[in-house]
Amino acid sequence: MKIGLLAMSGLRAHDPELLALGLTLPGVLDRGAVLSALPSLGLLYLAACTPDGHELKYYEAESDGKEPSEVYDCDLVAISTFSAQVFEAYAIADRLRKRGVKVAMGGLHVSVMPEEACQHADLVFLGEGERLWPEAIRALEQRSTQQIWDARSLPAINVAELPVPRYDLLSHRTYTRYPVQTTRGCPWRCDFCASNVMLNNPYRKRPIENIIRDIRAIKQLERRPFIELADDNTFVDHAWGKELCRQLIPERIKWFTETDISVASDNELLSLMRESRCKQVLIGLESPNQSSLDGIEQKSNFKCRQKLDYCQAIETIQGHGITVNGCFVLGLDSHTPEIFNQVYEFAMRAELWEVQITVLTPFPGTPLYDRLLSEERILQPSRWDLCTLFDVNFQPAQMSVQQLREGMRWLAGKLYTAEAIQHRRRNFLNKADIRVGS
Repeated sequence: MKIGLLAMSGLRAHDPELLALGLTLPGVLDRGAVLSALPSLGLLYLAACTPDGHELKYYEAESDGKEPSEVYDCDLVAISTFSAQVFEAYAIADRLRKRGVKVAMGGLHVSVMPEEACQHADLVFLGEGERLWPEAIRALEQRSTQQIWDARSLPAINVAELPVPRYDLLSHRTYTRYPVQTTRGCPWRCDFCASNVMLNNPYRKRPIENIIRDIRAIKQLERRPFIELADDNTFVDHAWGKELCRQLIPERIKWFTETDISVASDNELLSLMRESRCKQVLIGLESPNQSSLDGIEQKSNFKCRQKLDYCQAIETIQGHGITVNGCFVLGLDSHTPEIFNQVYEFAMRAELWEVQITVLTPFPGTPLYDRLLSEERILQPSRWDLCTLFDVNFQPAQMSVQQLREGMRWLAGKLYTAEAIQHRRRNFLNKADIRVGS
């Protein structure tokens, strides 16, 4: 069979004022551009798990949600999508099926909305797709009509056995970043986070030698690639993280990852991150007041229990030459209209290199969605296209919907002026000159 792997990408938003701005919010736009440009690691893993004897092609949908014409030459197309793009993905799937092309869908959204996906796809994968993909391909060759392939009740994938993703399928185009997975999942259970709650699998660390193996596969395409460690929280285990950094040092690649604020408490780890050429960490601060985070992380209240002073922690990390992208979620139940000025003042005081602001988003399958739905606070149930992180689709607890929307726009306008960005970055750049000079 000729199998196509189709990735959906692109930043989405419906807020008319944000759209009028062209989403020209530097902190949002820069990160959005990076995410849009990242190839789909999930599809590359599926490709690596495909039985021999099939022709594989990697495609990307256009930013307007249109598919490339070449996908219609395939016998089977696997589509990777997020909730915000799922209606576009369904439309593509419907067009493909009308032309006789079979369609497979999976991922976080599909795993919690299988009945919905079954209306648009011939094969629907629930849970970790790599486990059942080879069996499904062989069954399809035998003209099987089995539609649902459910791995959710099966043991979690042994990440030590994961093959090298098929990065070679990307050789026809250039990417600014390449994804490598070092861990799967996160030990914490934030009520608004889709990635862990939906798959409900344990936190797993890959063997470091396998991570280095994958990076070297990418270096066959790009001599000095920029690597994005595609993890929810890379440095949960500091000892393991230090060894990872030690083995990254001789690879001489620049890299980025997401982690939590606890890295600031470990100077040895930060020094090794710097030596291994970590350029930036993205940290979910969520709110400038840690008391506002009480109950958000449901397993051990981890975010609220952190004793680190956020400003001091950011100064420590950036003092090691690693910039911090601080992320804030607006609209938590504890937030009043004062939150917008509080976030602005904190970001300027902490001198965050980058600031990412998003609206609290009730993704399907999360405890947040279930809670807000039971409280009749979801404005438009099943409007997955509003799961963009920028559109308000719920009634906040201590402000109006309009106050949240207007506060988001006001804060973006304050944070992303050239003057504000220059102010936040000035000290880091001055210290960088000193580091280079020394």
